[in-house]
Amino acid sequence: MPGKAASATAPEQAPSGSPSTAAPASGEEPLFSERASAGRLTAQRGLYAGPSDVVSKDLYAEVVEGVVARRRHSLTLEPSARVSGNTYFGRFPASYWQRWTTARSVTVEATVAGSGRLAVRASDVEGEPRTVAVRSVADVEDEAVVLEAPVDKFLDGGALWLDVETEAGERVTVSDVRWTVEAPERVRPTAVTICTMNRADDCLANLRALADSLDALETLDAVYVADQGTDTVDSRDGFDEIAEEMKGKLHYIKQPNLGGAGGFTRGLYEVAGHTDTEHANVLFMDDDVLLEPDLVIRLTAFSNRAANPMIVGGQMLNLLHPNQLHVGAEYASLNTLEPGQPVEHSLTTADLLGVDEETGKPNKQERRLDAGYNGWWSCLIPYEVVKRVGYPMPFFFQWDDAEYSYRARAHGFPTVTLPGAGVWHADFHWKDWDEWHRYFNLRNSIITAALHSPFDLNVLSRVLLAQLVRYLLSMQYGLSATLIKAVEDFLEGPEILDDGGVAAMKRIREIRDQYPETKKYDPTEVPGIESNDIGIINTPPRPSLQRVVLLKRVLNRLLGRNRFAMGAIPTDEANWWHVSQFETAVVTDASQEAVRIRRYDRQRMFDLAKQGVRVVNRLRKEGRAVQAQYQRAMPQLTSRENWKRLYRL
Repeated sequence: MPGKAASATAPEQAPSGSPSTAAPASGEEPLFSERASAGRLTAQRGLYAGPSDVVSKDLYAEVVEGVVARRRHSLTLEPSARVSGNTYFGRFPASYWQRWTTARSVTVEATVAGSGRLAVRASDVEGEPRTVAVRSVADVEDEAVVLEAPVDKFLDGGALWLDVETEAGERVTVSDVRWTVEAPERVRPTAVTICTMNRADDCLANLRALADSLDALETLDAVYVADQGTDTVDSRDGFDEIAEEMKGKLHYIKQPNLGGAGGFTRGLYEVAGHTDTEHANVLFMDDDVLLEPDLVIRLTAFSNRAANPMIVGGQMLNLLHPNQLHVGAEYASLNTLEPGQPVEHSLTTADLLGVDEETGKPNKQERRLDAGYNGWWSCLIPYEVVKRVGYPMPFFFQWDDAEYSYRARAHGFPTVTLPGAGVWHADFHWKDWDEWHRYFNLRNSIITAALHSPFDLNVLSRVLLAQLVRYLLSMQYGLSATLIKAVEDFLEGPEILDDGGVAAMKRIREIRDQYPETKKYDPTEVPGIESNDIGIINTPPRPSLQRVVLLKRVLNRLLGRNRFAMGAIPTDEANWWHVSQFETAVVTDASQEAVRIRRYDRQRMFDLAKQGVRVVNRLRKEGRAVQAQYQRAMPQLTSRENWKRLYRL
């Protein structure tokens, strides 16, 4: 789902302010400028264990046979052992480097002690392996070993990786592995910007990860933290220590709660005000991810060698299921308001340590994919893009990332989602759809469609009415009101964005509070219902004749006929064709932490249906004129001056 959720609560706004240098050794703001390259550019490190014990080492290196000790920066193989780097973090995404960069070879550098063999191997679009370079060593002591591989024969797909082997009687330790490319004449500086909102501990953990890897992050000039909460990061023990370790690179800002869009944009705003070159990068990063710091190296190196400026995104792995890749690359179906659509051939919710059920092949993204946009859990934006297309829209959050990528694409800046550059983020399917942030998802998706799609109002109206009918049948009256409010506010025109979304957040929460089914309860403390009276009633299969069943369910709802008086429904079975048969449904929340009580209310259903039809008819009639208003207003909405006003600077 595009965009960053600001918070599940709506705390008071934090005070605005200019950035403070958290470690004031220099007492000056950083000046971002290109610098001459010093040697080769590190494209990625060879790592053999993750940043946390919850992460499987098999994502970094696979022990094929024998006894192997895998540590963060080194491997030790006992006799007759084999280790393969043909893993998610071990692979060098050669196909992407060949297609999008000017690098035509990559060098693997390692420090080796003992006896064994190192081999660089490659795959093609079908995953078939081949050996590219081999080096055997015997009784060496901390010897520098270098293997070179051409970046060719990968245009449609494939990757490179390092394998290490020992034979009987051999033992070898391989450490400090680096994949390097020829550096550009001038190296781009990079600023990381983290948007945070009452997740102080999570944010501090990621600052710690960056501080611990600072020596390896050669292109990192600054880290901006835009804190929009009341439980602030600087209140935590250890903040001052981390700031000092970051040697003046950390810049901590307190500002009004302007959502993810306002938090991330602050980094762009600050870099633009403190740079003497347009050749700089800003790397957006969520506060609540489990960070693999090598992400910074991989994204910034790729951007430094890109043939042309482009947005470079990192992938998302599911935090609750650390072996799962959320999606290889995604796009948004703009006119039908559908974000997060997997690109064809993309891995989706894939076990990176498993195999494809159809082909039996390991789940590795061999085929190169073209992304439509990249989520802002980790996304690098070159400053050239900002100068050409402006700043993000003041959407508060949701669809800000998709809108920006599609606007950039229209100006010739594509988005690349780079395999092997990943962070762990909370699984999306554990977040319930029926939440207040659905308002921003709907409203901003319609605005994005108006700006960057054909904006077929007949198609859009059918999509919205179909959603409304499903919500009403499912007794989700608060969600229906949320949809109606989103469309109404779109029709208000671009003025709805004047305050960056603060008033809209407050108002939609007030509206939703009027609907009982938006509230959560402990399953043993459901008001008015005895816990022992609630039994699970499972769903029938998806109807083969959905339109016929839909008409039947609508007729029964209109007549007030229900098959079941009450029952419990698991969240994955809460489909409209099932829930619509209940008078009272106790539905598990997607978080698996609570239940919601949906009760049939005929009058409320009629009222919301009338309001919904009325507002969708307005959209059909007025939509084209409102679209023109947003198109005219976009240059001002995305200007530096507008964001300066929102930041109260």
